[in-house]
Order: sequence, then C-alpha cells, then structure tokens
Amino acid sequence: MDRRTLLKGSAAAGGLAAFGGTLGAFLPGPMGARNAFAASPPHTLVIASPATPQSLDSEFDVSLGTFEAIAACYDSLVEFAKIPAPADPDAQREDIADYPDKPGRVNMVGKLAESWEIAPDSSWIKFKLREGVKSNWGNELTAEDVVWTWHRKLGLEAIGAFFANTISFIRPDQIKAEGKYVVSLTLDNPNPLLLKIQPNLYSPIYDSVKCKEMATDDDPWAKKFLENNTAGFGPYQITQLVRGQQCVFEARDDYYRGKPYMHTVIMKEVPTSANRAQLLQGGAVDIAQYLQPLELIRLSKAPGVAVDTIPATFMLWIELNAKIKPFDNVDVRRAMNFAFPQEQVLKTVFQDLAQPLNGALPAFYPGFNEKYYEFHKQDLAQAKELLKKAGMADGFKTVLSYNAGDPVQEPTAILYQSALKEIGVDLQLRKVPAATFYNFVSQREQPMIFYYDSPWCPDPGYSMNLYFHSKSFVNYSNYTNAKVDELIDAAARTADNDARLEMMDEVQKIVMKEAPWVFVAFTNYSMARREDLKGWTYYTSNNIRFQDFYRDA
Repeated sequence: MDRRTLLKGSAAAGGLAAFGGTLGAFLPGPMGARNAFAASPPHTLVIASPATPQSLDSEFDVSLGTFEAIAACYDSLVEFAKIPAPADPDAQREDIADYPDKPGRVNMVGKLAESWEIAPDSSWIKFKLREGVKSNWGNELTAEDVVWTWHRKLGLEAIGAFFANTISFIRPDQIKAEGKYVVSLTLDNPNPLLLKIQPNLYSPIYDSVKCKEMATDDDPWAKKFLENNTAGFGPYQITQLVRGQQCVFEARDDYYRGKPYMHTVIMKEVPTSANRAQLLQGGAVDIAQYLQPLELIRLSKAPGVAVDTIPATFMLWIELNAKIKPFDNVDVRRAMNFAFPQEQVLKTVFQDLAQPLNGALPAFYPGFNEKYYEFHKQDLAQAKELLKKAGMADGFKTVLSYNAGDPVQEPTAILYQSALKEIGVDLQLRKVPAATFYNFVSQREQPMIFYYDSPWCPDPGYSMNLYFHSKSFVNYSNYTNAKVDELIDAAARTADNDARLEMMDEVQKIVMKEAPWVFVAFTNYSMARREDLKGWTYYTSNNIRFQDFYRDA
C-alpha cells in the first residue's frame, strides 16, 4: 500500500510572526547560522507544531500537542518491540504482528515492568516492576502506583474507563499489589487484549504518591493538578508551558533508561502549515508537523530536509450523528456516502497522496476486510434514490463542522457541499477554531463533523469497540446497534483468535452497511525533518517520542 499523507489539525491563533523570524528568543546557549535562521544546538530539538498541549491529563484530552506531552513525560509497563520500517532505512516502526507462539500473541519488551507472566487464555497477568525507578517528583515506582492508576481509570469514567471496559476490567479489586514491586490484574473472563492494551500511549502509570498529595476531597483523582502538571516516570519533564505559544521539555538526568540524547525539546506553536514548512526549510526548526501534501512534495526536494512517509493508522471521516435527524435513517447515511466526491477529494485536495477509506479500521491491522465497502464511485443517482426511499426526495438542510487548523478539511468540505447540491441537500459549512474543535466533537451535538483519528491498539476488536460500541466514549456518531454491541462484547470474552476475527468481520459487515460515517481517506504519517535528525520511529498512536531522536555524527 502506497499512502503518503498528511494532516491532523489542532491549533490556536498565531503564526510566523509569533516566531519572531528567529529562535533566538527561546533557544538556550550559543547558536550558529543555518541559512537565514538560527540553528538548534546539537542536543536541542525544536518542533514547529500546530498546537501546544492543552490539558496534560490523558483521561480527558487527545488533542494534538497533548499526546506528544504524554509520550514524553510518562511511561507504560511494556512496549512493542521495534523493527525496521519497510522501504525506509531511516525509520523504525512497532512490530504489531500476531505471534501465536509468544505470550499474549505479541512481541513485547519491558519498560516500567522488567518481566511478566500471563495466563495462556489471557485471563490474568502479573508484572514484576523495575526497582529504583523514580518519577519526576523523586518518588519510587511501586505496585501501588499501578493499582492507583487503574483505579483512577474506573473512578473518572472517561478515556481510561474505555480501556478498562475493553479488557473487561470493571472492579477495583481486579488489580492487586502482590508485593512492593509485583502487581497482578485478574479478569472474570479471558481477554486477548490484556497484554496488548498495556503499551497504549494513554495507559501511562502515574506517581500515586504525588497525585494523592495534590488530591482533595472534591478532587480525589487530582484532576486539577494533572491538567497542568505531570507526575510520571517518563524521560522528560515540562519546565515551561505557555498555551498557544510554546512548551519546553527537559530531559531527566535520573531517567531509568538513561538521559535522552535530546536534552531540551521546544515545541513552538505555529498554526499555519505554510509557516511550519518555511521554518523547516530555512533551518529554524528540526521538525515541522502535519504539513499539506504540496508542501511535503516540495520539501522532499529541498536541500537539508528529509521527508519520511509511513503507512499509518490515520483515518479521516465525517461523523453522521445518528441522534439528529435525518441521520437517524440508514438510507440517508448511505446517500451521503454515495454523494461524497471521494475520487475528486483524493486527487485535488490530497494530490493523490492518500487512499480511499474503504473500511472501518486500519488496512494493515489483523482482520481488516474491504469487501463490504460499497462507495467506490460517486453515484448521485443512487444517492437520490436513497433519499427518496427515506421520504426526503426534496432533500434537506444540514451543517458540516470542520477544523480550521486542518488545511485539508475546508477544501474537502467545499467539494462535498457542491456535490450535495446536486441531490437537493443544502450543506452549510461551519469553521471551528482548532483549539476548541475537539470539544465540538466530544459533545456529540453537531449533525455532521469531521474527525481524524486512529485506533491505537492493533486489534480489530479494539477498533470496533472504540468507534461503534454504543457505550464507547469515542462513539461520536452516537451509533447504536444491539447486534454490534453483542458481537464486540463476546469477542472481548474469548481467547479463540479465529472466533474473534469471525465476529469482528461480521461487525465490519454491519457497520459498513449502516454507514455511521462518511468515509473519506486513509492517510500516511509523514515526518518532515532536518536530514541530520535520526531515530524516528512510527507508533500506531501517530505521535513522535522525543527520546528516540539523535543527530547524525
């Protein structure tokens, strides 16, 4: 699969002027000249990003910038082993293949956990933690930190509760400290995701000592503290956060894996894609995130710049809110898909650097099946027939909200608006500031809204649960189908991999027929960097981890 693309928007006001044309205002130490701009010191990494972190609490925010901060300041118990990225000698990626002969069917290495045991049917797991690991507050990692972290997921009933539900972790007593450095998690039923969910970016382990210190009777899970501070065992700590401007990370000297090569990381908010590309080409930054297709093409030919492209888990779609008429009608949702000018969007907006989103999970995940996708070609006649069948032959009026920080959404929306006029649908467009766009999505109050996301666990059951279970936090289309819920729940309770794949295939068949989304595009993750910057690894969570990078000697 040859997909090369693109974008995940999220930003606040600002631009090149906020950079002051130079990095001298915020780079420490002496700086040499690189073209017309100041270059980073060897152990400083400078990133032009659409947005700085909003909240620092992984329970409530998955916006761009926030998950980069989570990856820098926290660690999980285990991680997928890394392998060379196909056709890219400068990159690595996670090994997410299925390994029937390995525990939990995955190729894992330890992080905060140095070893583990897991039941053959994945009904329980026991971790032995590394001893002597310290948080950014100086507190030692113990089993109580792991226990408190999972109790917090249940207590807050937010994103972490979704992860808990995915593995049928529903009661606090299912996780126990067996000793100072040993913790066990026991399920009522087998669950094949028990180990596979642990490396998820949003399964970090918290310093419970610090969090309890900052908790109050009204805030027992330290939400207010963790919104603006970190309490983790990761390689970096935040030394400055000015939302809308920049976030500065400093490497920890006492990190248990050794101090990272990049001692200082400066994430500078540059909302405009063109300005981010200009700063990278001029040498003012080391990485420019989330650029437009034409900019990526141009930068790939620029001296001193490298562009890596990796098939990714990114999916772009439009949520059709099943609780808002007329999208409670399956025929209307199908009509909206037949009317979507997908081929035109891929060619003119994505410059042929994306592929059709022809399924409900990433194409390289186990169990993906594209044969249920019906919307290969725009078919306005079929769309009209479906609207007539739904009793809406004269069309209707609705609103599509899009992210002002994502440069592909507006032109895609305009092309869609024109196409829908042909079938009598009056589509009004609503531009939403990037800083508040995620709130618009999560409130589930818009009839139509773009969403750009990816399932961070390489498993079809996880993907289907994430987007289509009626009780999922991330089911932003308010889609409900009792049979889908039943199949997803059943798949989460069996260790029979073949049976799980069969059930998830049936879910895909139902979902694609009922079309809770307008299916737009699969896009690649593209890393635009200075060519002397090495070490990039692609993660299914589609974020960078500062600790991976180093400079070519």
